[in-house]
Amino acid sequence: MNSRLAVCVIVLLLIASLPAGIAGAGGFSSAPDTFGASDPAIASGVSDGSPGSMANEDDVLHQRTELRHLPERPGEFEVETTFEPPEPLRGLEVDLSDDAVVASLEGFEETGDGTYRWDEATGEPSIRYEMPADRTGTVRHDHDDRDGYTFVDTGEWGVVQVPSVGLSLRTPQSVTLGIEETVAVDGEGAAGDDIAFFGPVEEYERTVDGETIRLVVPEAADLAETPDDILESIAAASERLDVGSSSDEVFVVAVPTDVDWGPRGVQYGDADAWVAADAELDVAANVWLHEYVHVRQGFASGETTADARWLVEAQAEYYAALLGYEEGAIRFGEFGDHLERGERSPYADGTLNDPSSWADSDTDYVKGPLVYGEIDRQLRLATDGDRTLEDVFRQLNAQDGAVSEADFLTALEDAGGSEVRSIAERYTQTDETPEMWNRWDHGDAFDQPSATVEYRLGSEPVEVAGQSWERWDSSDLDGVETRNDAGTDGGDVMAVPAGETVTVPVAMANVDDRAGTADATLEANGEIVAIEQRSLEPGERATTRLSWEPTSPGVYDLRVGDDRLTVFVRSSPSLTVTDLRVDPDSVDPGETVTATATVTAGGTLPAAGTLPFQSANGVVTADPVALASGETGTTAVDLTFDDDGRYEVTAGEQSTTVTVGGGLSTVVSAVDSIAGFGSVAGIVALTVALTIAMLGRRR
Repeated sequence: MNSRLAVCVIVLLLIASLPAGIAGAGGFSSAPDTFGASDPAIASGVSDGSPGSMANEDDVLHQRTELRHLPERPGEFEVETTFEPPEPLRGLEVDLSDDAVVASLEGFEETGDGTYRWDEATGEPSIRYEMPADRTGTVRHDHDDRDGYTFVDTGEWGVVQVPSVGLSLRTPQSVTLGIEETVAVDGEGAAGDDIAFFGPVEEYERTVDGETIRLVVPEAADLAETPDDILESIAAASERLDVGSSSDEVFVVAVPTDVDWGPRGVQYGDADAWVAADAELDVAANVWLHEYVHVRQGFASGETTADARWLVEAQAEYYAALLGYEEGAIRFGEFGDHLERGERSPYADGTLNDPSSWADSDTDYVKGPLVYGEIDRQLRLATDGDRTLEDVFRQLNAQDGAVSEADFLTALEDAGGSEVRSIAERYTQTDETPEMWNRWDHGDAFDQPSATVEYRLGSEPVEVAGQSWERWDSSDLDGVETRNDAGTDGGDVMAVPAGETVTVPVAMANVDDRAGTADATLEANGEIVAIEQRSLEPGERATTRLSWEPTSPGVYDLRVGDDRLTVFVRSSPSLTVTDLRVDPDSVDPGETVTATATVTAGGTLPAAGTLPFQSANGVVTADPVALASGETGTTAVDLTFDDDGRYEVTAGEQSTTVTVGGGLSTVVSAVDSIAGFGSVAGIVALTVALTIAMLGRRR
C-alpha cells in the first residue's frame, strides 16, 4: 500500500530589519515545523459551517480545491484552486507541482522563479491547471518489482491524487494564520483530503467514537463484499485498535478492477485509501484492514529510519490478520498459516533492521508480521496481559520526529523489561526467525484479562499560559457547532491563543480488581499530543496534567478518554479593538503608564489572542485573552518612555497619545520614529513558507 505525506515546512523570515531589542519587545516567537505533530498548519477537508471550519475568520486563509474530470482526455484532469485571503494577509505566493500545466490565472501573476504571486487586489484569486492522472512506480514503502498503476484515469472513471501546492504567506509580525482547505469534485464523484474519484458513486458511512468511515462505491465497481460488511469490519477494527492517531473521517474508495493495478490497495495522505473492489474480508491478508491500520500509524506519517522501516508493513499485515481472527472472520489456522510464511526462505534469510539484506522485497510483509507477533506474544506473557504491542504502537504515535529502531526497543523495554527487549533484538537484528505458535500458546498469551482504567477530564480548571481559563457550554453559544455532548462539567468549548500552552487536568481510575498500567493521553484532532503512564492498584484513582501547544489557528477536538473539548485556536486578528486609553496620560520620563484596550469578539465564533501594543519603544504583547462571540473585555500592558515628548500608542485600529515630561508639540509616531521604518514599512512582516511535499507512499 502507498501513502503520501503532506509536509508543511514553516520558515519564518523577518523581511524588515528591526533595531536591536525591538523584535524581542514584541513577544514574537517563531513557529516551528509542525507537520507530523499535533498542530498542522493546514487543516484539510473541512467544509464551511462544520465544527472544524473557521473559513470566514480573519486569522484563517481558506483554500478551495475543485477537481474536474476530462473524459475526452483520459489520463489528465483539471484542478482549480481558489483562495480567500483574510484581511491581515499582506502577500501570497503559490508553487505548483512540476507536472502542473497552468491553463489560466485570476489575480495571480507568474514570477521569474516559477511561482505565482497574488496581486493583493483580487478578492478571490484562483489558478486553473491540468495534472496527469496516471501514476505508476514506487516511492517509500513500495516495491520496484510490482508493476502497474497506483492511480489511473480511464475516461469512464478515474482515481487520482489530490494535488498539493506550496504556499508562502506574508503577514504582520503579530499575526499567525491558519489554513483550511476544502476539496471537492465538480461533477459526479467523491473526494477526500488526498484521494478523489471521478464517476458515478454511491456513498456509505459508519461513525465509531467520533471517527466517520466513508466508503465510496463506484458504479463501475463490482464489490465482493457488501458495503455494510466492509463498514462493520473497519468499524470493529477502529474500536479494537487503541493506539491513538484516529481521524475525523477515513475516506475509502472501492476501485474497479478492470485495469492493471500494481498493489491491491493504496493508503495515501493522512486518512485516505483505495482498495480493489474484489478484496475479501474472510481472509488473513485482509486489504481493507491493512489499509485501515496504515491510517492509524501516525508515527509513519514522518520518515522512519531505515532500521525501523520493517515496522510499517509488519504492523499493518499483523493487525489485519489478528483483527480478522478476533472479529471471527477467519479461523486460527488461517491466521497461523499466514504468519508462518515468514519462516520460509527467502523471507527468513533477511535481517529486518537491515533492508539491504532482504533477498525478497516483501520481507517486511512476510517475515515482519511473524516477528512482530512473536514480540507481542512474549510481551503479553511477561506482563501477565497488562501490556501489549498496541501500547508500544501508541507510544510511537505520541513521539515527535522520525521513529527509529532504538525508539521501538526503548518503548518495548519500558513496557515489558529487558528480557522482552532481548527477544526483539534477536529477531530484528539477526536473521534468526521465530516459529509460529499454536492455538493453545496463543490463548495463554492473548486471552489474559487486563485491568480496566477509565479516563476523564479532571475537576481542576484548564490552564492557558499558566492561568485558569474560561470554558463555555456550546448550548449557550450561537453559531457554534461541536461534536461534543453539551453539558460537560465546566463547559465544552474554549478559545485559546495560538502559541500558548494549554494544560488539561486528567483523572484516571482503575475500576478493576487487578493492578494495571494506566495510559493517560491527551489527543488533539485524533493525534496524541501528550501521554503519561503509571501503575494503578485495584480501585486506585489518580490525577495528572497534560499539556499541548497549538501553533496555528483552527478548530481542534481535544480529547481525554470519552470527554471532549472543542477548542478554537485563534490569533490577534480575531480580536477587534474598540477603544484604547492610557492611564495616566501624562508622566515624567521613566514613569510607567498603563495602556488598556477594550476588545470584542466581533465574529460568529469565540476569539482569543495576545494583543500587541506598539509605540516608539517597540512592541509589547499583552497577556492572553479569550472572549465568546459578542463579548467585550479588556487587556492591558505597562509602558515606559525615557525622554520628553508626546508618544503615540496603537493597538489594533485604535491609537492614543501619552505626554512625557514637558510635552513636546510633535507626536512621536508608534511606527515612524523607529529607525529604519517609514510609513509603508511600519508593519514588520513575516514570510511563512508552507512547502507541501509528497515524501512517500505506503503499500
